[in-house]
Amino acid sequence: MTDWNPEDYGQFADVRLQPALDLLARVGALPAGSVVDLGCGSGVMASALKHRFHAHDLVGVDSSPAMLAKAEGKAFDQLQLADIENWLARDPALIFSNAALQWVCNHMELMPGLAGMLAEGGTLAVQMPFQHGAPSHRGWSQAERSVFGAERTESRLNVLAPERYFDLLSPLGDINVWMVEYTQHLAASVMGHPVRMFTQSTFGKPYLDPLAHEDKARLIAAYEAAMAEAYPLRADGSVLFPFRRLFFTLRR
Repeated sequence: MTDWNPEDYGQFADVRLQPALDLLARVGALPAGSVVDLGCGSGVMASALKHRFHAHDLVGVDSSPAMLAKAEGKAFDQLQLADIENWLARDPALIFSNAALQWVCNHMELMPGLAGMLAEGGTLAVQMPFQHGAPSHRGWSQAERSVFGAERTESRLNVLAPERYFDLLSPLGDINVWMVEYTQHLAASVMGHPVRMFTQSTFGKPYLDPLAHEDKARLIAAYEAAMAEAYPLRADGSVLFPFRRLFFTLRR
């Protein structure tokens, strides 16, 4: 994929922020060590993390230069440009990751690896979309197939079932796993269907990035038609958009 676009991603900042705040509320007391915002993006959680854990150094880690540029000047003590699958840390008190690890493969190795970096008594706190079975996400591959006659984009379905994370991580500490379906109210947009505007900067990005302008327009038109049927517009052009998210915390 091309680099992330902070402006596109930030269009629904309030809706995207709520799950991160809910995850933070489930993190308990921490031992000594740094607090790491893994996949920090533009740093929307920096102030909340620093306020909660003001005695700890706050480190933001992301693979996107554009996102890290937006994170500059926020409450981080340090920013690191790194791919999550290759990132290492020594004894952090908290690894906090909101809506990032779904982009990283091989969770059977990734999650125990992250847990193993923690200081004794430290916490791994993770939130990831669990929306792959919904029309909003299936619609991209279906639209691609209808326009091009085949699915040309490799699936990025890396998220495991909740019980897999429980079984994988429970030998390593105290784990809690839960899911929430948020009913998100997306405002009307003159640019297109609100669900398309929401997903095109995240899940739809691998489908759109490789395409020339004309093919991109064809794919968007097919996806928009599917979204209009799956998520009908309300009288004011807005949409109520159910979105499921998977959470877990592990205290080592």
